[in-house]
Amino acid sequence: MSSNHTMSQLPAFFLLGIPWREDIHKWLSIPFFFLYLAAALGNGAILVAVARNPSLREPMHCFLSMLAITDLALSGTTLPTTLGLLWFGISQVAFDVCLTQMFFIHVASVAESSVLLAMAVDRWAAIACPLRYSALLTHKVVARVGLAVLVRSALTLLPLPFLLLRLTYNDQRKLTHSFCFHPDIMKLAQNETEVNVHYGLFVILSTAGIDSVLIILSYIPIARVILGLGTWGERVRAAGTCVSHVAAVLVFFVPMIGLSVMHRFGSHGPLPLALVAYTYLLVPPVLNPVIYSIKCRCIWKTLIKLCFYQPGVPKWTSSPHSTHIGHKPLPITCSQRYSIQIMQMETPPLGSCQSDERGIVFGDAPV
Repeated sequence: MSSNHTMSQLPAFFLLGIPWREDIHKWLSIPFFFLYLAAALGNGAILVAVARNPSLREPMHCFLSMLAITDLALSGTTLPTTLGLLWFGISQVAFDVCLTQMFFIHVASVAESSVLLAMAVDRWAAIACPLRYSALLTHKVVARVGLAVLVRSALTLLPLPFLLLRLTYNDQRKLTHSFCFHPDIMKLAQNETEVNVHYGLFVILSTAGIDSVLIILSYIPIARVILGLGTWGERVRAAGTCVSHVAAVLVFFVPMIGLSVMHRFGSHGPLPLALVAYTYLLVPPVLNPVIYSIKCRCIWKTLIKLCFYQPGVPKWTSSPHSTHIGHKPLPITCSQRYSIQIMQMETPPLGSCQSDERGIVFGDAPV
């Protein structure tokens, strides 16, 4: 049977949203709308701040921009069907539209996992090898990482729609969620789904599984450097540079692992499954901008300057008044409480990757 014939014969799927609570869908649409709005505004604000402030072109902020893009994609792919169901009661979705949405949801998920791994490498380079940070993570390297994230996500998930096209589906075409999810669609198949199950497990292990293990391993040398610092206060300040990334990792991986386990091994009702799925796809895009804006003050300081910009005053100056006529204003740098800056010092021997305690600065005082 050809793909075109299969798609023409397959009827539409029906989305349930919040099972057994159809009577309150109109009310549920209000918090969902504000969650989507918060995700769009928060991640959009990060992208605007990084694009408009020339001093926010460090690798850390480039990876943060990638995370904001993946968060926008993750929330944007579920928005049409979710709000369409809650607002207008549109529960029917065509088979080809469902496959397209499923593909982009999983691509965005794998991309976010890959970006979080890249951010872990960034934190490792900044703390464990600070003297070589600029040489290790150049703009060309960051661009290649972004391209690798996109290619890895697309190629890994490309077989999924074709694996679903070969299946025949029963008359109970009701999906648990308000969006199309691969395990959810696969359960409606009448014929054997062993290939789909094995490939889905391969995707999980080869992407999120490997990424989570590498993230944990990257924090082992980071922990050694932090524990090797002199005083407790210095350790706390050093560990504070990784708090945002650790929080983002937990917010993303915990519900994702929970949803995968519930789909494959759990015996439960559709309501807990739907709640975990919404947590997985909506909470990280909403919380990530909040998490990073709290620790990285340069983001919201840039946004404030953009909102209250006065014509004739340079945007990226630390003071509206120049102290020297004819001198260019210095750019605003990111908060030293978040990123580790390296003081100018003698070049270490080649091959050395040990951090000199005199060279790590938190705030205005060297550690």
